[in-house]
Amino acid sequence: MSGRRSRQSSEGTSSRISDDQIIELVSKLQQLLPEIRNRRSNKASASKVLQETCNYIRNLHKEVDDLSDRLSQLLSTIDADSPEAAIIRSLIM
Repeated sequence: MSGRRSRQSSEGTSSRISDDQIIELVSKLQQLLPEIRNRRSNKASASKVLQETCNYIRNLHKEVDDLSDRLSQLLSTIDADSPEAAIIRSLIM
């Protein structure tokens, strides 16, 4: 029975992500985030990088929503059959 457990645990770890992979992924995230990338110190904890990533994604969603609203408002003020309206509709979709 103990042999079966050790085999299962070693098989289970092969599908898990390694510490080195986590470090590499956090580093890649850190490079993508303007808040962290623009700081003088390149050191940030993994939890800080993940928090900043979540905040950044939330802000991007807000920006997309705001831009979509602005485009919708603009679309309502121009001729629906105009080439500009077609461009705005394609941006919204």
